[in-house]
Amino acid sequence: MHEPLCFVATRSPVLDSCCLIMSDILPLDVVGRRVEVNGEFATVRFCGDVPPVAGLWLGVEWDNPERGKHDGSHEGTMYFKCSQLRALQNISLWKCAVSHAGEQGRIAEACPNIRVVNLSKNLLSSWAEVVLIAEQLNNLEVLDLSENKLQFPSDSPTPTGTFSNLKILVLNKMGITWAEVLRCAPSWPVLEELYLKSNSISISERPVNVLQKMRLLDLSSNPAIDENQLCLIAYLPRLEHLLISDIGLSSIHFPDAGIGCKTSMFPSLQYLVVNDNQISEWSFINELDKLQSLQALSCTRNPLTEGDKSEEIIIAKIGQLKTLNRCQILPEERRGAELDYRKTFGNEWKKAGGHPDPDKNRPNAEFLLAHPRYELLCCKYGAPEDEELKTQQPFMLKNQLLTLKIKCSNQAEQKVLEKQLPDSMTIQKVKGLLSRLLKVPVSELLLSYESPKMPGREIELENDLQSLQFYSVENGDCLLVRW
Repeated sequence: MHEPLCFVATRSPVLDSCCLIMSDILPLDVVGRRVEVNGEFATVRFCGDVPPVAGLWLGVEWDNPERGKHDGSHEGTMYFKCSQLRALQNISLWKCAVSHAGEQGRIAEACPNIRVVNLSKNLLSSWAEVVLIAEQLNNLEVLDLSENKLQFPSDSPTPTGTFSNLKILVLNKMGITWAEVLRCAPSWPVLEELYLKSNSISISERPVNVLQKMRLLDLSSNPAIDENQLCLIAYLPRLEHLLISDIGLSSIHFPDAGIGCKTSMFPSLQYLVVNDNQISEWSFINELDKLQSLQALSCTRNPLTEGDKSEEIIIAKIGQLKTLNRCQILPEERRGAELDYRKTFGNEWKKAGGHPDPDKNRPNAEFLLAHPRYELLCCKYGAPEDEELKTQQPFMLKNQLLTLKIKCSNQAEQKVLEKQLPDSMTIQKVKGLLSRLLKVPVSELLLSYESPKMPGREIELENDLQSLQFYSVENGDCLLVRW
């Protein structure tokens, strides 16, 4: 192999040496092969004609970044491009057996603009080795070190600016302790998101002068964490998202706030995830209403949420909630949930001393503890009337249940469902039920129905405040759902 009429590229930011080499005999799969030319190594990037010069040519990318004068083009035609490692910003080396930083300065020379690095499931053995890598990446913003078993320093390392731009750090499944997190935390001055899932962490002390800019903390699948330990992180000033799924949590308490008051704990918390826990008492939900900024809650797969009406009760109990289990709560859905709650517990309220006359209204402390928002709902909608609270006879309720088919008209792969619904159920509540079943926002659902008695005719259910009975929906009819 020889190299007349060689031209070399310098536009490639890292491996910026490219060359066209004429060749007499070539294998079919030459592109991508490694070659040696006069003692220099290269990778073949192009094979073909280069008019007006005769012959078959190879374009190669030199290993030596000092070689090269051109950009892979000849007389205005681009034939190939070299790797653009210096422009690279996102790199994943998951499960690549990376064990150390390598020759000092080589990372900075090869890819100085890296912002996102995934080094999960590798062979790194110490935090010091991570520092040697990171100090060559001045723009590093996201770092994933999950599933590396690292040795951490026994005392707080002196901050050097190595992680001065780091905003997201993922340390899942590493065996790291809370004390080790706090020792390293001074090196992460602008950290916004910290993921510590599945580490057997126990929160042993309150963060002081560290993690003060953190907006998201994931402590899921750390079963040693309990409600008392959560109090130690309750005053992180900017914490907006807290993920504590699968930690065995069953209770929570904010001792600084009484009934109807807001706690000073977790002042910025907007989004809370407590899926897969042991929550079985409504007192847990009552406490969440004390959080001054809470807007979104996810609490699936808990004993408390197994009931049919659990989501409606949660909506009624947490007044400022806007999203539940990743579904938006629309104003009409909230109104329906609160009115139902007011009616459902109306007789209990009266027995506890509740009365429509404000001068005679004295519900006992036990009722107010169990239903801290009930009095507010009575102020909002009026106290429940005796006629509202009359219990229907079981046989009457049975006669009012409709067995309906539910068909997703524009989703052919979705199975036809069958549900029993009371004919007094409003269209708004039907949409709420279907939103949770189908995982579709209520605002996107359109309902209509068809009846065997009126073949070929489809009737729109357009007024959310009307009932199924209003639209003459009968046993055996089919609800049609679109979104």
